[in-house]
Amino acid sequence: MKQFLMGSAAVLAVAIPGAALAQSTGSQDFEDTIVVTGATVDQGVGGVKIPDSPKAKVVLTQEIIERQRPGQSVNEIINLVPGVSFTNNDPWGSSGGSFTIRGFSSDRIAQILDGIPLNDSGNYAIYTNQQVDPEIVESINVNLGATDVDSPTAAAVGGTVNINTMVPKDDFGGMGSVSYGNIVADGSGDRPFHRVFGMIQTGDFTGHGTKAWVSASRAYNKASFADYGKIEKAQYNGKIWQDIGANGDFISLAGHYNVNRNNFGGSPASAAAFSGDKSARFYNVSGGIPCEINTEANPAIADQTNSCGTQFERRYNPSNTGNARLSTRLTLTDRLIFSADAAYQYVKANGGGTTSAYEAPFYSGTDALTGYFNGSAYFGRDLNGDGTLGVDANGNGRIDPAESDRVLINNPSQTQTKRYVAIANLSYEIDENNRVRLSYSFDRARHRQTGEGARVLFNGEPTDVFPVNDPLTDADGNVLQKRDRKSYATLNQVAGEYRGTFFDDLLTVNLGVRAPFFKRELNQYCFTSAPNGNVNCVAGGDVAAYAAANPTFAAPQSRNYKYDKLLPNVGAIFKITPEISIAGSYAANISVPGTDTLYNSIYLPAENAASKPVAETSDSFDLALRYQNNIVQAAVTGWYAKYKNRIASAYSIECDCSIDTNLGGVKKYGIDANVSVRPTPGLLVYAFGSWIESEIGSDVQTGPTDFAATKGNRERGAPSYLVGGRIQGTLGPVDLGAQIKRTGSRYLNDINTFKVAGYTVVDLDLRYNLANLGLEKSFVQFNVSNLFDKFYIGSFSGGLTTASSTFVNYGAPRAISGSLVVAF
Repeated sequence: MKQFLMGSAAVLAVAIPGAALAQSTGSQDFEDTIVVTGATVDQGVGGVKIPDSPKAKVVLTQEIIERQRPGQSVNEIINLVPGVSFTNNDPWGSSGGSFTIRGFSSDRIAQILDGIPLNDSGNYAIYTNQQVDPEIVESINVNLGATDVDSPTAAAVGGTVNINTMVPKDDFGGMGSVSYGNIVADGSGDRPFHRVFGMIQTGDFTGHGTKAWVSASRAYNKASFADYGKIEKAQYNGKIWQDIGANGDFISLAGHYNVNRNNFGGSPASAAAFSGDKSARFYNVSGGIPCEINTEANPAIADQTNSCGTQFERRYNPSNTGNARLSTRLTLTDRLIFSADAAYQYVKANGGGTTSAYEAPFYSGTDALTGYFNGSAYFGRDLNGDGTLGVDANGNGRIDPAESDRVLINNPSQTQTKRYVAIANLSYEIDENNRVRLSYSFDRARHRQTGEGARVLFNGEPTDVFPVNDPLTDADGNVLQKRDRKSYATLNQVAGEYRGTFFDDLLTVNLGVRAPFFKRELNQYCFTSAPNGNVNCVAGGDVAAYAAANPTFAAPQSRNYKYDKLLPNVGAIFKITPEISIAGSYAANISVPGTDTLYNSIYLPAENAASKPVAETSDSFDLALRYQNNIVQAAVTGWYAKYKNRIASAYSIECDCSIDTNLGGVKKYGIDANVSVRPTPGLLVYAFGSWIESEIGSDVQTGPTDFAATKGNRERGAPSYLVGGRIQGTLGPVDLGAQIKRTGSRYLNDINTFKVAGYTVVDLDLRYNLANLGLEKSFVQFNVSNLFDKFYIGSFSGGLTTASSTFVNYGAPRAISGSLVVAF
């Protein structure tokens, strides 16, 4: 029986110089001696390593990543890490999902790719369906607590997910895979999934350490629950690497481009989801498919639209995302090392559906205007070709909304981002026991948010999923926008860190501090008409007269916001015995308000103190006890965090924006634990669990004299506990793995009046190795997710006082896939 390595903890302390465990090249190098638990094998035990560092970290490598379904999101893969909870909106990883660490939502978690932040620069969200293909990932480092001192993040108070792509290999090679799957649940029908992936490794093609790899993939699946909709995804990646000298120096350039074309999906029957009525999850879209839009154009009547193309499931959520990443490490002297990471990122994405636009203009008094007013578009232009804008039935010399022709248009909320990031580190070795480093981090993002409209085809489909490419205009050529704003988010950060070892390496101490300086430059080109950020956007007409007629509206304007704070970040490890260690850390954190919150505040005059949203600040503590030998590995970590101005965010479908609530003072605390046992060389058993608690300090004010009863309650959305495990074994050419995860109940709101039930999901994976056929690195793999087809609520848009009728996403149903992977 060959030895099979299972995903959990290792059992022998080994040093991994230069391991890709931290987020930037500088942080990786500074932690150049990482103690991990693992067997004396290249990738540890089953591809999971637990660094004996001051902060609580878990590292997953390809050994376990490749056991999961090909194409799966990295956020689903790390669901085996204590404290992590991810609910997938489909079984395949292309539709996104809900993600928390220790109860912190994704906008409070930094997701990093090769040292470069991936969170949205406006609302800090993580789009889990846009992550890199798992085949190119060398490791995923999950930091359960505070970030590293050089981390360029605006909101990470709940941990960091560092995704490290693989270093090109020295030898020529390649791999390809083909996958096919389907949802196999009662009533699901035929909902296929298929994916292809290919990668070429050039090897050292110059003889001087120059090597590269390139990869591409393409995936498709039908909507998981509705009878309409599909998800298409194409991705391209590459990296070229040049070794410099013989001491680990290098320079690397990597690129990534991802294209998603997704229909929206979710739950049309929330009541059924909350009651557990399994029969309602697979459904037909109302209105009939196929359909035709109303193309009637009669000059004698006020033409109207119909419902074709308006259903939620017919909306699109397309995205084009890409980045280029540069990394280098240079030894300047035998004690001084310089490292740098730089990147350019581009995002083009939108979300939303159709609207029924008015051909008539909007009247403000006697002034005829074009634009968006009270949520509707007014073009002042004949769009349907009947030669009129409608019928002046009341004879007042103008066409009022009820008399206007109306035309269906595609009208999502568009976002385009251009982002530049740079991180530089200087590390100096005072002696073999003492090191220091200085770092500088820069992050600047141009965030352009608009709301153009475009025509739809006769069957209700958009002519272009990106209306920004060819937007509709009024008669004078002015582009109509339902929102129109431009933001610049800038971070300049300096940091320092000391690392020392004492008493023959029994004690390791890290002392760090970072000083971030945030600036938010906001340019609002529309009138802000309400405290919730609703806007009216004038495209054509007398803007000054409109402003005079609406003195309570905030006129288009620019505002700047600045935030800064000195943030200590310290920790220590003490070795009680070679097998037992105690580790502790403390970090101060800051989370800067997102752009939606800042734009909402423009409704208030600049001199009003309430127009300056405050930053969330916190203090976080970790204390861990770890035991490691060659048979058993175990770790228990207690954590505590105290917050001031705790900001809870929830996405709203109605406004396609984030709604923030300031919960005031909040305490969060809990315990993470895991244990791994290898009773025989071919069998490994792993178990993990987390207990998560939170307490809101006071009632939240909702009006001049009104308060929501939140004092002493749990925060919404966070599971009360997480328990799970994995077992893997080998028998001849067959590897079999099984994993289970129990997610505890979650509250839908902060007043704790409605609880979402917990759920248990079981997954299986089986691999048949083809070495006996002469294909040493090839195999056939089968994956079954949600084996017992548990029906549960995955993600939901909760809020301060949200009722049970809220929109929800069902958890992914049972699905099976088979993959052929050929490598050489």
